[in-house]
Amino acid sequence: MHVAGRIEDYALIGDMQTAALVCRDGTVDWLCLPRFDSPAVFAGLLGTEENGYWRMGPVTGSEDGPQPADRRRYRGDSLVLESEWDTPRGTVRVIDFMPPRDGAPQVIRIVEGVSGRVPMRSELRMRFAYGWVVPWVHKIDERTVAVAGPDSVWLDTEVETYGKDLTTFSDFTVSPGERIAFTISWQPSHHQPPAVADPEGSLEATEEFWREWVEHCTYHGPYRDAVVRSLITLKALTYAPTGGIVAAPTTSLPECIGGVRNWDYRFTWLRDAAITLSSLLRTGYREEARAWREWLLRAVAGDPDNLQIMYGIAGERELGENELNWLPGYENSRPVRVGNGAAGQLQLDVYGEVTEALHLAHMTGLARNDYASLLQLKLIQWVEKHWDEPDEGIWEVRGPRRHFVHSKVMTWVAVDRTVKLIESGDVDGPLERWKDLRETIHRDVCEKGYDKERNTFTQSYGSQELDASLLLIPQVGFLPPDDKRVIGTIEAIQRELTTEDGFVLRYPTAGQGELGVDGLEGEEGAFLACSFWLADDLAMIGRVDEARKLFEKLLSLRNDLGLLAEEWDPKAKRQVGNFPQAFSHVPLIDTALRLTASGAYGG
Repeated sequence: MHVAGRIEDYALIGDMQTAALVCRDGTVDWLCLPRFDSPAVFAGLLGTEENGYWRMGPVTGSEDGPQPADRRRYRGDSLVLESEWDTPRGTVRVIDFMPPRDGAPQVIRIVEGVSGRVPMRSELRMRFAYGWVVPWVHKIDERTVAVAGPDSVWLDTEVETYGKDLTTFSDFTVSPGERIAFTISWQPSHHQPPAVADPEGSLEATEEFWREWVEHCTYHGPYRDAVVRSLITLKALTYAPTGGIVAAPTTSLPECIGGVRNWDYRFTWLRDAAITLSSLLRTGYREEARAWREWLLRAVAGDPDNLQIMYGIAGERELGENELNWLPGYENSRPVRVGNGAAGQLQLDVYGEVTEALHLAHMTGLARNDYASLLQLKLIQWVEKHWDEPDEGIWEVRGPRRHFVHSKVMTWVAVDRTVKLIESGDVDGPLERWKDLRETIHRDVCEKGYDKERNTFTQSYGSQELDASLLLIPQVGFLPPDDKRVIGTIEAIQRELTTEDGFVLRYPTAGQGELGVDGLEGEEGAFLACSFWLADDLAMIGRVDEARKLFEKLLSLRNDLGLLAEEWDPKAKRQVGNFPQAFSHVPLIDTALRLTASGAYGG
């Protein structure tokens, strides 16, 4: 019997509208159709086999269940996964991919014999509505179809299928050079059946798509493999029809195994999307940047008074949070949540991240958009009235609002970049008034958010706590890297917020049975983005060897396919949190660019 693997046991495949996670043993345990934020058809990742899965692998006869592949890799710079098993009867390869969508969404699995004659089995258990609904499975013209309510999933294969225990099986044997394909396609149940797939043609087209896309990458430094894999992952998290970028393709993978810090990340956070845009722009991907800017303008719709920190992938505003009580959760981490109540929070830093992204797009020559410039002015008009209010901050605390230092710094960024836009002559605005506002915010932060005795900025005004978001102070230009307050803050975070391995926690958590600043019980792992930020800061203050060592240590945390979740559990030595996580891969790219520019790399 298969149980969900460790988070790092999974591979990502996707079509830039949704994504699937494939375990090392050949089981697809997570797939939402037809969009990232649709209900899952396979939800075994958050439950059990009863909640849906698709296994493809050799018949072992072992009571231990399916065996992990002996090798797996992506085919070159693509999102085409190859897994290989060496068995007593020979070697077999399974090729998994989702072709960029031209019609119905598809998952294609091609089984290829390498040597010997290997008995194989496909087990397909479809469960709609996040593993809750058992569909009606029947055959129409030799095609197997599963139907429930508005959804239908069609299975096409040349081998015989049979039903048993509410599961669709195929038993077959592959010889050297033989290739047998399986395709599932989603279609609204009231539509005509989807076209029968062309697996081999789709494979060729998918490889060509990724090959051509990667050719646009302008980074050719020593960390190119890690950067390109991260870029491919970010592209896979982009919803092609709108340009929206999801934070991750999963929900409720826990930040602490067995805990309650389980959130739905299948939405577009303005913060995450803005920093993703910045990384894409700096590595040559202007088309993605343009598409995201257009998504932003549609989502915000010129109404900064009602700006949300996050939206649906098409710009939806209503993201109500619910719990799925029939799912036991990943390794019994409850609750399983869909939707995200943080959408209604006030997070002042978002105004800075969005303005910074618009500024970078402007500075890198992205075609001018007058409405984007108008939006930027409107955002600052709002910031001018509200910058001095408390908020929930970058980490979306569910405790009381506070005057978070990072939030104030990012309102300074919003004003600073807009002042620069006006100074460039591209827009008109109250230049002197906003220069005064910029100075007012700067002075306020330095007076109220800085602890002179300890020589460090603090998490919030009047607080003694530290916060890893303070590492961004030199990176956004609020203070120069050689300022003693910056160096003091970096060193304080190293002393008080790092694990034994040198990785960085976001902020102190209360521990079991107590509520911390974030209003939640329990602990969490080291936050990977913050650890990359520390490497950046160390490079900026001249400690480049230390920065490189930390960066390469972080690279070693990636799974065998180069993928990162949100956090690292320093005790269990495993990845935790939603996976793969844009907010981890973006700073990986940024740090690689910085270290390359400084010459701080081995070899």
